[in-house]
Amino acid sequence: MAGKRRKFDAEFREGAVRIVVETGKPITQVAQDLGINETTLASWVSRARRAGGATATGESEEFARLRRENAQLKKDNKELAMERDVLKRCMVLWVK
Repeated sequence: MAGKRRKFDAEFREGAVRIVVETGKPITQVAQDLGINETTLASWVSRARRAGGATATGESEEFARLRRENAQLKKDNKELAMERDVLKRCMVLWVK
């Protein structure tokens, strides 16, 4: 006879799916760590990927914004380093 069917709340399901998606760990490992059936977790992940959801879109937009910001900060940092080097050279010439 089959055991009693367990029910998981939406928060637990979403958390399990996030672990798989964000960490890139295999579904089998995450399912084993959480103590659930791997086919159950696989169906949750599949459903979440099919849905796409506003969360995934919002997160991808946030990642894109952060990438742009990071690129701009790297550019600014490089420019400031060059300016600093020029000022160092000027200082050396001025001191001599």
